[in-house]
Amino acid sequence: MRFNRATAAIVASTVASFAVAAPASPAAAHTTGTRSLAAVLTADKSGFDRNGRDFDILTAAVQAVLKAKPNSAVGVLADGKVALTAFIPNDLAFRKLVADIQHTRRLPGEKKAFTAVAGLGIDTVESVLLYHVVPGATINRKAALKADGARLTTAAGSAIKVDVYGHYWKRIKLIDADRSDRDPRVIKFDVNKGNRQIAHGIDRVLRPIDLP
Repeated sequence: MRFNRATAAIVASTVASFAVAAPASPAAAHTTGTRSLAAVLTADKSGFDRNGRDFDILTAAVQAVLKAKPNSAVGVLADGKVALTAFIPNDLAFRKLVADIQHTRRLPGEKKAFTAVAGLGIDTVESVLLYHVVPGATINRKAALKADGARLTTAAGSAIKVDVYGHYWKRIKLIDADRSDRDPRVIKFDVNKGNRQIAHGIDRVLRPIDLP
């Protein structure tokens, strides 16, 4: 993922809008590290492969948006000084999304899945990516597990709801706008822990609309 110097200008315009969107709960963690999530995503140089647990499709989607729309708010992921929490779908999550959209049980490979996602249009991809970003707060695992019922305002402007469930082993799922599909579950916590930008891996793509 390549981020040029123009990204700095993007961040300046997005920080102000993000400041008013910060969620009231859960409480944010106090962190000072400034490693960006973009740096985390681009550290994996494997590209499309057979590892469904990494984030190759997500990385390619962010690249595609910023190539087509250099001024996209997605560029904030490259500025580690801006606090945010992202829920990042792994490759298997995107493959399942494409299978659902195409009404098939057969999962495409990662390259074909990305091609299908990109085929939805850059504006749609951008909106979906922003629906996975909660600006203004660093929400780590500890804070998230205390946030049952919290509604988090995303960078797309709409909200997702946190559902903490389980008795002995607490788990988290995120309730999105699609009521007909299984809600994503957090399967990996605290990616980039200790920094202002933190992420949690999820097993489905959050859907900002109710898909048929």
